[in-house]
Amino acid sequence: MKYMSFLLSAFLTGALLTSSCSSNPSETSTTPSTATTTADTSSDDQGKKGKKSKKQKRKEAVKAIDQLTSIGHLEEVRESSGLAIADEPDTFYTFGDDGNPPIVYKVSDTGKLLKTIRLSATNHDWESIARDDKGNYFMGDMGNNNSDRRNLAVLRFRPESPDEVGMIKFTYPDQKEFPPSKKERNFDVEASLWHQGQLYLFTKDRGASTTSKVYTLPDKPGTYEAKLLTKLSIPGQVTDANLSPNGRRLVLMARQEMFVLEGNSMTEILKATPKQISLKNTGQTEGVVFVDDDTIYISTEQGNLYKYEF
Repeated sequence: MKYMSFLLSAFLTGALLTSSCSSNPSETSTTPSTATTTADTSSDDQGKKGKKSKKQKRKEAVKAIDQLTSIGHLEEVRESSGLAIADEPDTFYTFGDDGNPPIVYKVSDTGKLLKTIRLSATNHDWESIARDDKGNYFMGDMGNNNSDRRNLAVLRFRPESPDEVGMIKFTYPDQKEFPPSKKERNFDVEASLWHQGQLYLFTKDRGASTTSKVYTLPDKPGTYEAKLLTKLSIPGQVTDANLSPNGRRLVLMARQEMFVLEGNSMTEILKATPKQISLKNTGQTEGVVFVDDDTIYISTEQGNLYKYEF
């Protein structure tokens, strides 16, 4: 009996040890780690989906703007600040503003870079480009954020002769302080156009965002005092301007919006009530140019390129 009891006791002890050792410690320890990894992956996926959803919402918002079409992206152009029709069909000239080299970029109507042209000039703060009816271009070195510049100029050039740059230097007749008080800082110009032998400059009202002053200059090299022509009631900050080929529609670009004025002459246009059109979610809209009487192209500082049809 004692011998049998001894065998039974030994058997039970062995069984208990076997049961204890059968649990796999590595399996037990990896289960929480696997759960954590799954949770982290799920969280990352949700984050990615969240970002994608936000981007998608912006795209959908742009698509919802009547008559606006996204058509491309500007290649290798940093902080595009203006647009002008180039010397070949379906091409444009654009450029970067303050801090960028004195280069004019020729691009296709979808933004593909075709050519670079380095002007024999300094880019203090280029902000606008215009073209006359003879193939001359006018680069507005008129960026003046603090209204304290004394070296304002428009550079007249032809793309085929980038070393021959004429200077149209100017001052404002109504500026007496450099800089004026903050509420009076309305001497920054990012918008200009050529019309019938004159350059029209439109100010960006950094002081109050209520008024765009309109000045004119001769289109020939020289030193001038700009003529203050009128003041427009614009509830925003003007970043570019262009006139339709028939001379009956003026577009003033602003940040994610534009103002449209119409009339049978420039005199009538500048007396018209501006129509405000939202361009929300398109980016920092900086350039505008007519390709025909009813179609404009718009560029943004981020490089987006759009077409808008009236």
